[in-house]
Amino acid sequence: MGDTAHDSGGAGRTEPGISAEDFGLDGPRGQVFAGIRFEAPPGSVVALEGPSGSGRTCLLLALTGRMKATAGHALVDGRRLPGQLAAVRRISALAAVPGITDLEPSLSVAEQLRERTLLQRRFGGSLRALLRPRRERAAASRDRVDRALRAAGLDLDDLPKGPRTRVRDLERLESLRLSLALALIGEPRVLGVDDVDLKLSGDERDQAWSLLRSVASSGVTVLAVCSEAPPGAVAVRTGAGSTRQQPPPAREYAGTGKERKEAADALAETGRA
Repeated sequence: MGDTAHDSGGAGRTEPGISAEDFGLDGPRGQVFAGIRFEAPPGSVVALEGPSGSGRTCLLLALTGRMKATAGHALVDGRRLPGQLAAVRRISALAAVPGITDLEPSLSVAEQLRERTLLQRRFGGSLRALLRPRRERAAASRDRVDRALRAAGLDLDDLPKGPRTRVRDLERLESLRLSLALALIGEPRVLGVDDVDLKLSGDERDQAWSLLRSVASSGVTVLAVCSEAPPGAVAVRTGAGSTRQQPPPAREYAGTGKERKEAADALAETGRA
C-alpha cells in the first residue's frame, strides 16, 4: 500500500500543520497501510480516501495519536509520531469513530452535551481553570458549548424536541453535527472524523464537507475518512491504486466492517497508548 497526495490550493504553501513521510502500520494480519506521504498546512481539510478495508480509519487513529505506527514518521502541529503519542492526543479530538466516540442512543442531546462538558471540565482543563469560582467555570463551559454548537452548525431549537431530542432520533447528518460539536468542546487543533460520507445523500454529503471546511477555516486541521475526496481537499489515498493523483469515480459506500476489524486487530497488536 502506498500514497500520494495532492492539494488543489497550490501556491502560498506554509509550514505544514501535518506531514507524513513513509508512514505505515503493520498489524497481526500484515500491512494495514504503508508509504503515506503528504503535507497539509494548518486549517486544511485532509481527506483520507480509499476503499473499505484499506486502512483509512487506522491511519486516522495513527495521525491523532490513538494508534502507534510501525514505520516512518509524521509531524502533527510540531509533535513527532510515533514517539509523541500522548502529546498529539492532547491537541486532537475524534468525531464519529465507531467504538471510540459512539453516542449514547438513550440520552437526550442536552444530556450528551452536559456529559461531555463535565468530562472536559474534569479532565481537559488546566489547574487554573479548576480553581476558578464555580459560577465562572459554569459560564465558561456554556460559552464553550455554544461555540462548539455554532461551529458544528447544530441549532438545538431546530431538532424535533429541541434539546430533549433523543440521540437515537437524530438523522444521520444531525448525528454527525452532534459528534462534531462534542469533539469541538475540547477546542482541538486537529480534528479527526470517520465515515464522513457514510449513508448521506448527495446534498447531505455536500453539507457535511461544507461544514468541515468551515471548521477548518477557523484554523483547525481536519482529517476526514471518506470514500471519495471532495474538491479542494488534500487527498491522501490508501489501498490498491493509491498512486493515482485524482479522486476515484463516485460510488456507493460499502461499509467499514472489515476496516474496523483491521483497526481492532492493529490496536491489539500495537497497543493504544
